[in-house]
Amino acid sequence: MLTGFQNIAKIPELKRRILFTLMMLAVYRVGCHIPTPGIDADALMAFFARHRGTIFGLFDMFSGGALERLSVFALGIMPYISAAIIIELLKVVFPAIEKLYKEGEAGHKKIKQYTRYGTVLLCIIQGLGISIGLEGMGMESGGRPVVLDPGWSFRLMTVLTLTAGTTFIMWLGEQITERGIGNGISLIIFAGIVARMPSAIIGTFSLMQTGEIAPMIMIILLGVMIAVVGVIVFMERGQRRIQVQYARRVVGRRVYGGQSTHLPLKVNTAGVIPPIFASSILMFPATITSFIGTEGQTGSGWLSYLWSWVSWVTAAMTPGHIAHELVYVALIIFFCYFYTAVTYNPVDVADNMKKYGGYIPGLRPGKRTAEFIDRVLTRITLWGALYVSAVCVLPTILVQKFNVPFYFGGTALLIVVGVAMDTVAQIESHIVMRHYEGFEGIIGKKRMGRIRR
Repeated sequence: MLTGFQNIAKIPELKRRILFTLMMLAVYRVGCHIPTPGIDADALMAFFARHRGTIFGLFDMFSGGALERLSVFALGIMPYISAAIIIELLKVVFPAIEKLYKEGEAGHKKIKQYTRYGTVLLCIIQGLGISIGLEGMGMESGGRPVVLDPGWSFRLMTVLTLTAGTTFIMWLGEQITERGIGNGISLIIFAGIVARMPSAIIGTFSLMQTGEIAPMIMIILLGVMIAVVGVIVFMERGQRRIQVQYARRVVGRRVYGGQSTHLPLKVNTAGVIPPIFASSILMFPATITSFIGTEGQTGSGWLSYLWSWVSWVTAAMTPGHIAHELVYVALIIFFCYFYTAVTYNPVDVADNMKKYGGYIPGLRPGKRTAEFIDRVLTRITLWGALYVSAVCVLPTILVQKFNVPFYFGGTALLIVVGVAMDTVAQIESHIVMRHYEGFEGIIGKKRMGRIRR
């Protein structure tokens, strides 16, 4: 492990990428503390203190505390993720969008452009909903209005500020992906969760000192967290290996192929994307309805019915509520299959194997091979989806039961551990590619010896 860290300093490009990533994440964290103009910060903090166990707490976790302060980054990266989901779903409906995906680099650039447009549109909708809701928080915050000067000037300024903030975060994420290390969007969410953990730990110990949480309960929760982290690491590294045999080819006087290898299929091919996507979909309507639903239930006729329906949806979509957890699990399972189908095409894998003379013993190359890979992938994706659902939901129920901050819930742990493992794997590949020992160099030496330079 230490040798791996020492080898990072020996690779200038890798060192530059890591420093660039850290700089971009630092810029993001600074932006999370720049407040939106026209807000009474104390009144807003009082509101969030009373709603920490609701959807607001979950949204605030993903925004890294930016929503609680209503900073310029209050919307976080969720509008971008929502736009990406919509584009992916539209691909199934509109063949023209699917055609863009198959056009290579030019098509992907066009898809990125559409995703950015969608992000801006969602930011405008969410920003307007939040600004209108903020103006109605006077009664909720104990008589102190959150907005100092309500009106369309405040609404327009808030929409522009929040839209610009999310657009900047989107740009930061793309820069990290292209010029840094790891997936930029995932790392931004990771940074937001990790940044809030120290205060959550201090707050939890304060609750234990005041007697609100028993020491034994704290020990049990700590044991559950350690067990969940162990399960995440084990499952994220889990693979189903399909044996692949390559036919022997004679080209001139040389003989190629003839060796046996394997095709690795990860149990959780989709990674941390399903819970992020599922949370994004749950938070988009729930956040706006929660903001609007905090106002007194006034009006008559259809307006009164609308308010009661909004309140019911808000209550049902509160984390820890049975309806929220069922919808959350359903969305996670759906996105596990959906994202796996988008990123892993068994037909392409089978065609590539056939092109290079590879085949699965007992199966004809081509269609039969693709069907077999698809069948195996479908089965292991089910177990992967159930694992992700269990990790995200079961610890969260315990967290809600014992009044522990969201940051110790399963979703947060899965994202933190999953993103950390993916980033370390990318760093490892950079190190090994340049013939240095990675973080598992000692284990690797025992298995296959040193790599000769």
